[in-house]
Amino acid sequence: MITFLSRLFIKNHEDTHNPFVRQSYGILCGMAGIFFNLFLFAGKALAGILSNSIAITADAFNNLSDAGSSIVTLIGFKMSGQEPDTHHPFGHGRIEYLTGLIVSGIILLMAVELLKNSVDKILHPQTLTYNPIVIVILLASIFVKLYMHLYNKSIAQKIDSIAMMATAADSLSDTMATTVVLIATLVDHFTGFHIDGWCGILVGLFICFAGINAAKDTINPLLGQPPEKEFVNEIEKIVLSHEEILGIHDLIVHNYGPGRVMISLHAEVSASGDILALHDTIDNAERQLQNELKCDAVIHMDPIVTDDEQVNELREMVVAIVGEISPNLGLHDFRVVKGPTHTNIIFDVLVPFRFKMSDSQIRSFIDSRIKKLNPSYFTVINIDKNFT
Repeated sequence: MITFLSRLFIKNHEDTHNPFVRQSYGILCGMAGIFFNLFLFAGKALAGILSNSIAITADAFNNLSDAGSSIVTLIGFKMSGQEPDTHHPFGHGRIEYLTGLIVSGIILLMAVELLKNSVDKILHPQTLTYNPIVIVILLASIFVKLYMHLYNKSIAQKIDSIAMMATAADSLSDTMATTVVLIATLVDHFTGFHIDGWCGILVGLFICFAGINAAKDTINPLLGQPPEKEFVNEIEKIVLSHEEILGIHDLIVHNYGPGRVMISLHAEVSASGDILALHDTIDNAERQLQNELKCDAVIHMDPIVTDDEQVNELREMVVAIVGEISPNLGLHDFRVVKGPTHTNIIFDVLVPFRFKMSDSQIRSFIDSRIKKLNPSYFTVINIDKNFT
């Protein structure tokens, strides 16, 4: 149904990189979520009244909260699609992450309330009233929620939406929760065991787990997380496809929301090359990144000496020294400045976060090893962190 509606109402629905198309998918799924969840709330509320089941009633109100979550998601997609302005020059894309966080909060609140009611049900058990209509309603709910999970996950992957992926996860947890409620109802009828309250706790834990996972998925991009490895590989492939660019480092990916990504990096080029020709190459690489990855790109040009045998030999020696510490360390921006009494060897060492050695220990080790090569070598070592 969602596929049919997208073809019917979303112009150029296959162009998911288009911000308008992406926003339209979010609004469409939000409206569908409101409709389905209100429908399920009404059905389960009736089932809860007919069966006198706290688990079914709680599940009904969980669907009502899901309807509220769909409203939040819809508003979020609408607001995140706004154009950049003077107060928000990078756009409003991160609003989508905020709405995902709000949805997570709603899920957790419902889980806590359900757990409280379920404990009360365990302490004061009541016999459930069996009604075939209740079974039909619960079965229908399971199939509807499973369908909602599938279409939300499919669209989330298509438009790369964390908020919608959280909604898909919530729908799947609701499917499992309703299945547990159905089992409790059947067990109570056929065996007389009152497990309604215990099943309510299990449902609450399902919902709580979904809320925590959804919160993690939205908090990480808000705080700032490393880019996907595949995305980094694409950047490297595009930039290094230009023969004049010898290597890249200091790559940083700034994520201001889906479809609003900024890239900055340093590109190493030969110091003996034509500066105007090299600048033209850098411009072409920036333009290619923008066209192929749909992002803004800024490349800083780093000239390095490539035709001095002594410098090249010394660089290889320093690379070997750095490798003695760990193969996970990298080296770039290597320069040699000769003077009458000593030679400055200047370079950056790329160190992973939480590395076993401190920055000062790394500097001390490298400096002592280089001094053994020649006491007149002075080192100027900058420690870089890997943002990818």
